[in-house]
Amino acid sequence: MSRNSWLALIAIAALAACSPNKEKNTEDFLARNLDTTVDPATDFFQYANGGWIRNNAIPASESSWGVGQLVQQDIYQRLRSINEKAAAANTKKGSIDQKVGDFWASGMDSAGADKQGLAPLQPYLRSIQDIQNMSQLVDAVAGIHRAEGSVLFSDHVGQDDKNSAANAYFINQGGLGMPNRDYYFNTDEKSVNVRNAYQHYMETSFIQLGDDAAAAKQNTAKVMQLETRLAKASRKLADLRDPYKNYNKMSVAALAQSGPSFPWSDYFGKVGITKLDSVIVGQPEFIAALSTELKSTPLADWKNYLRFHLLLRNAAYLDSTSFMNSFRYAQTIRGSKEPKPRWKRVLDAQESVMGEALGQLFVQEYFDAKAKKRYSDLVENIRAAYKERIARLGWMSDSTKQRAFDKLSKITKKVGYPDKWRDFSSLNIDRGPFVLNMMRAREWWFKVNVDKLHKPVDRTEWEMSPQTYNAYYNPSNNEIVLPAGIFAVPGMKDEDLDDAFVYGYAGASTIGHEITHGFDDQGRQYDDAGNLKNWWTDADAKQFSKRAANIIREFNEFMPVDTLHVNGDATQGENIADLGGLLLGLDAFKKTEAYKKNEKIGGLMPLQRFFIGYAYGWMYQTRKESLASQLKTDVHAPERERVNGPMVNIPEFYEAFGVKPGSKMYRADSLRVNIW
Repeated sequence: MSRNSWLALIAIAALAACSPNKEKNTEDFLARNLDTTVDPATDFFQYANGGWIRNNAIPASESSWGVGQLVQQDIYQRLRSINEKAAAANTKKGSIDQKVGDFWASGMDSAGADKQGLAPLQPYLRSIQDIQNMSQLVDAVAGIHRAEGSVLFSDHVGQDDKNSAANAYFINQGGLGMPNRDYYFNTDEKSVNVRNAYQHYMETSFIQLGDDAAAAKQNTAKVMQLETRLAKASRKLADLRDPYKNYNKMSVAALAQSGPSFPWSDYFGKVGITKLDSVIVGQPEFIAALSTELKSTPLADWKNYLRFHLLLRNAAYLDSTSFMNSFRYAQTIRGSKEPKPRWKRVLDAQESVMGEALGQLFVQEYFDAKAKKRYSDLVENIRAAYKERIARLGWMSDSTKQRAFDKLSKITKKVGYPDKWRDFSSLNIDRGPFVLNMMRAREWWFKVNVDKLHKPVDRTEWEMSPQTYNAYYNPSNNEIVLPAGIFAVPGMKDEDLDDAFVYGYAGASTIGHEITHGFDDQGRQYDDAGNLKNWWTDADAKQFSKRAANIIREFNEFMPVDTLHVNGDATQGENIADLGGLLLGLDAFKKTEAYKKNEKIGGLMPLQRFFIGYAYGWMYQTRKESLASQLKTDVHAPERERVNGPMVNIPEFYEAFGVKPGSKMYRADSLRVNIW
């Protein structure tokens, strides 16, 4: 995914770091953010963004702060206005306005939530407490999967990687309370702190659920041991990136043989999955280990596991005690000093379950057709640049090049918002308990997902709402999706943004990045129709892997916090996309009049503004706790490395900033990464 931001009608008032780009009247917004005490050949990220970072501390409620949050502040205010209007209006029952307004009123009722306490969860807790056998355990697991999230394992319906026109049912490892398996085993100080905080939170939760102190301590130890065994059977982050190794299609009968202790057919019936003849298992060894645990672990331990996970997954939507208990544990992962204001948390929750419904109201007020055309055209300019770059490759054979051309030409672009909106008419939202609205919404989405199983794939669907601060490439659809939230600059109107900046900020770090994902270590394994199918010659595939190994080695060298290194293997796809995006954005920019005229803006040459524009998209500072978590759980490298890492492989960067041998940003030709 790319860096986040949103489309260009947005104007955030009174941002100290940004001002309109009218050089004769005000200082250029890019020049203002520079730290000119730093040599760009020493640390380009700090040079490009250090001025802004120096003047903008991370707020206590945030784990990081940067351009994305600046944009998000404006989105928050606009969404809040929409919600407040909807909540105050006399809306028609079942309308989008009614659902939006009632969700807002429910979420903002903190007094009601505190009065209710855990009462909304009591029916679910009683059903867990009444479990006496495997059939009843399956009932509880199915209920949690429908309305809460995954316990024991994770599952979903999605496109079959080897037949992108068909939907398939997937089962994967899951069921852990901490972010991933590494937190259960790593011995570095930050991992140990998180693990200790998690166990303290679990013990506090059991007391909140009614256990005495001794029972809470004992139950915590048993559940922690159980999760640790599940974690041991789970694959590491880098191992989850191989689409072939994580694609194991089998019959339902074979699944039952792999995990005989769990009655899979009963579970399928309880979650609404019918007429299932096959399943795609991501990690068969996890299913086998889970089956062993179901057979050997006492039922009482499983009941305590489910009780805790029920509270864990709903704490954010319950009373203030439940929320703060959860927040104090989460602090050790994110580093935030205090919670976000409630209204922002409600908007975040609404985005997670009703984002597209809210988006229908959002785009009625905020969207610019002229801006949409600018970025649609930019996609085509980047596509053309990629075609030329592929044609020039010396390491790729003509036959593979032709397949690459075909795939590139068939990448679908989705810009701004869906042409067809999702129907939310069957989603029930009222002004009752906030947590119940969230549970009903998630159950609604689970049913939407399950109902896809025996239907044709709908390639018009969006996985993000228009106001989402992100973008993505979907290999099964061979598409790039660029919501309205991905291109804006805080405090700037689109018409005031010069091409040098736009080609770096939007063209390189977003559009070029997402298109390159179609040809990174994972994306390249899918053909032009979105099927997991080898379209490379053996020699070309070996050449690609050899070149990708160089970017793995480069990023393994980075040590962003304490003694923790970037995982070059796990992050290689994003690092390849960052480098590819920069190269494509640069190639496309060189064809513009702005590049050819070579005129300074804000004291910066066009080539310099291009690279600084890219770095602007990663203008963030992040707390150490959050950085440490990111290095364990995220396939994206930290922002500083996402700027400095790809730059050292681009000759024009050396030209633009006079990088010479001996400089920290200098990398010998023999070590530079050269893929696309």
